[in-house]
Amino acid sequence: MAEGLVQILEGALLAAGEPLSVQRMALLFEENERPSTEEIRSAIKSVAERCDDRGYELVQVASGFRFQVRQSLSTWVGRLWQERPARYSRALMETLSLIAYRQPITRGEIEEIRGVAVSTNIVKTLMEREWVRVVGHRDVPGRPAMYATTRQFLDYFNLKSLDQLPPLAEIKELDNLSGELALEVEAPKDDSAEVKGSVAVEAAGAGQADEPGRNDEDAEKT
Repeated sequence: MAEGLVQILEGALLAAGEPLSVQRMALLFEENERPSTEEIRSAIKSVAERCDDRGYELVQVASGFRFQVRQSLSTWVGRLWQERPARYSRALMETLSLIAYRQPITRGEIEEIRGVAVSTNIVKTLMEREWVRVVGHRDVPGRPAMYATTRQFLDYFNLKSLDQLPPLAEIKELDNLSGELALEVEAPKDDSAEVKGSVAVEAAGAGQADEPGRNDEDAEKT
């Protein structure tokens, strides 16, 4: 069944439209014909090898395996869509980076590090994109919410785990991080970074990003 298993998994990955874990792949089969985990992993390896010299590849992210266009082809493939990619402010990316590297973290702790107030819209955007979630409340007066990144965050940025983030000590600027992850990030023109299917997260030096006493709404107007 080895060759047939490869074809079944390849078809399932093409049709799924989302990452598939080994456990979900196993559930494609009746119990009496279900392949072992080792057989599934061997078949996945064969599927990945079939992608050699093709315009797409099989990648593993936090939620499982998925097909995706090779990053090196993004310039041409991206022209299939007319709409402009979403634009994210530097303030949003700094906030996301602090959550990613220092989670769980409260909004007040983020503001203390950055030296400016965190816009409610920033938190709302990150929650709506399902990149961050509330994982508890700090046991201090007011019981502020603690934020952490999600599996969707890892999937979106092609990460299997947070361990794949570049070491914080090696990151000095926003562009350095995108380079570490081999991702394409446009240089910001108005204190914004344009991102499509990629990550632009800055953590080091976040506290010097804005002048003390200003909030994110003020920063984005300048």
